[in-house]
Amino acid sequence: MSLETEKMELPPRPALFDFHGVSMTNYFTDNWKNIQQVKARPDDVVIASYPKAGNTWVSYILDLLYFSQTSPDRQCSVPLFERVPFLELYMSGYPSGVDELNRFTDSPRIIKTHLPVQFLPPSFWKQNTKIIYVARNPKDTAVSYFHFDRMNQAQPEPGDWSSYLQRFMGGKMVFGSWYQHVKGWWEKKKARSNILYLFYEDLIEDFERELSRICSFLGLSPSAELKKEITEKVFF
Repeated sequence: MSLETEKMELPPRPALFDFHGVSMTNYFTDNWKNIQQVKARPDDVVIASYPKAGNTWVSYILDLLYFSQTSPDRQCSVPLFERVPFLELYMSGYPSGVDELNRFTDSPRIIKTHLPVQFLPPSFWKQNTKIIYVARNPKDTAVSYFHFDRMNQAQPEPGDWSSYLQRFMGGKMVFGSWYQHVKGWWEKKKARSNILYLFYEDLIEDFERELSRICSFLGLSPSAELKKEITEKVFF
């Protein structure tokens, strides 16, 4: 099969549409009933963020905190998307985020989501699940999101930078408005002690301080050696 034929067989990019007031694509809404019926566990840990704000970075941190001592080969032998299921992702031919989550036997389960606060499944609130929200400044988020969308066929067509930035500012992006997303989670954390609100820039500025905040929030007391190991592996 030629390269040209392979390119022609790529699925079309998804269309953006309004979903209960938030711009979404079918990859994140087609499994909606099952997403909303997810049964949270009391020891689950959710990492929430707007796209391209540091969710993957924090996922690596938590995976090392919880499992590097008991499963030292885990980081090399198991892909991150299996270690940290992407809750709302649903693509034909692949296990859904919900399926990945339900097959988990490890505890705690570390769960990734980009859902706005109003879309988080209710069981996470009922179980008082610990949630770490990661926010990043809009300029760097927009630039990173643009380059991500250019290379990711599962995202809507980005177009040129000028039109993309206008859509970003208008909230016409997958998962909606950056402003409404970070504001919604910020307001929620004021009323809930189970939310830790992190800033990407703070992680860059003083990683050890922010790692200590994460550990304190999760009730973890890792050794100095483990903290050093995590810092060396994930800081850039």
